[in-house]
Amino acid sequence: MSASTEKASESGMERWQGKVALVTGASSGIGTAVARALGGAGMKVALAARRKERLEALAAELPEALVVPTDLRDAASIDGLFEAVRERWGGVDVMVNNAGLGRLAPLTSGETEAWREMLEVNVLALCVCTREAVRDMRARGDAGHVFHVSSMAGHRVPGGSGVYSATKFAVRSLTEGLRQELRELGSSIRVTAISPGFVETEFAEVYSGSKEKARETYSRFEVLQPEDVAAAIVYALGAPARVQVHDVLMRPTDQPS
Repeated sequence: MSASTEKASESGMERWQGKVALVTGASSGIGTAVARALGGAGMKVALAARRKERLEALAAELPEALVVPTDLRDAASIDGLFEAVRERWGGVDVMVNNAGLGRLAPLTSGETEAWREMLEVNVLALCVCTREAVRDMRARGDAGHVFHVSSMAGHRVPGGSGVYSATKFAVRSLTEGLRQELRELGSSIRVTAISPGFVETEFAEVYSGSKEKARETYSRFEVLQPEDVAAAIVYALGAPARVQVHDVLMRPTDQPS
């Protein structure tokens, strides 16, 4: 094989066909769009979220999918998720840590449980899933890819969302920390954070607790769609093995901050 042919074979989504992707928060929004994109590219996709019915409906659209209802605040549930994937397909090649949420819970007046929920889902569950996925990837050829779906809130602090922002600043730290750990291990596993601005998902309704406020949030200008974020993940995943796309910052063209 010539050098140019060998380089071509290392790039693109072709090399991921038949490989296993695990997507958390797959029951809606970005997670659903990512699962469709990866399934459409020929990957086997494990779907993790709490809403089983939604996962089953999504699985019916995909060539090969595994539904694993999962509560990411429960360590035993996460263990069961990885056990199910290992039993079915032997382990994970691509980990998409997509699950996350925000609550309107300022540092001076927020409810402790809201802070705890954000920290457990956005940070701790991401850590546990990453550890288990990397364990699989190292056993399966040491050439996988870990994605953290972060936020523009991990790069600046929007008013009133200091605690949520703190969880996303933590994701930035974890992304770089993981990159350094993998390099020290001599691993070829790549890590990418995707940091979108406003995306039309269920996030705004969960954050504000109001459908009306969510509609208002997404009507001020044309916001990103979940498929836009999925496309960024496919781009980073399909880049040549020599290329690590470390952090993609993407915002709607008309978003002011």
